[in-house]
Amino acid sequence: MLAIAAVLVLAGCATKGGYNQPPPAAVQAAQEQTPEQDDRAMYLSLIHRMQDEGAYFASLAHIDAYRQRFSGSAELDLLQADALRNTDKPAEASTLYHALTKGPQAGPAWHGLGLIAAAQGQYAESATLLGKAVAMDPLNVDYLGDLGFARLRAGQVAEAREPLAKAAELAPANQKAVANLALYTMLSGDGARAEAMIQKAGLSQAARDEIYRLSMSLKRASSSTTPAGGVRAAAAAPSTVDGIAAPPSMLERFGDRSDAHQENPR
Repeated sequence: MLAIAAVLVLAGCATKGGYNQPPPAAVQAAQEQTPEQDDRAMYLSLIHRMQDEGAYFASLAHIDAYRQRFSGSAELDLLQADALRNTDKPAEASTLYHALTKGPQAGPAWHGLGLIAAAQGQYAESATLLGKAVAMDPLNVDYLGDLGFARLRAGQVAEAREPLAKAAELAPANQKAVANLALYTMLSGDGARAEAMIQKAGLSQAARDEIYRLSMSLKRASSSTTPAGGVRAAAAAPSTVDGIAAPPSMLERFGDRSDAHQENPR
């Protein structure tokens, strides 16, 4: 959601017949021949698929039906919280997320809370919450990318470097991760290097335009806010932010190999 969401996130489409029925007849017949545990798993899978395709209101209806049939679970509570967050009910979603932060769903719960804070423009708070999600699941590329992007939006440009570099190295084919790293590099003053990353990743023109738009917007916000306000402006020196260069391994992978070795990161 956080990283160039309007351009890079592909919205799923509902199936032709909608979501007004439980699993199809063939699946239902198979369910009748399986233990209740398999029945639960199959219904949860259906709800997951609805949310993957953006049918959050339909998923809420099926969550209610699932509770009537099987009772609740932490996984179901998380699905409900995600659906509420995506249907403009942040307060109700937050209540559920907070209740999940002490259990096995703590990582996605902190992530959900971080996304709610970001949607409300509270980027510093969002970064704090997303940092807790990353602490629970350090290899989650989405968490790392969202944390880095929230830090960029909060003006914490130098602090955004590590999670964005981790995300891009963990998933070099992930265009969202590359777009985030390119945005960081652009904010650090090296537009040519960012453009090389964009071209090598094959990002669309729309994604490129959004990266440049965000870069200009964040630079304007940074320059109009004093340090006392809690936002640091991006450093003017090329290739660095607060003296920190982009990681050489990422420059070699996504940037111009001819000069990547010249960088001297700390």
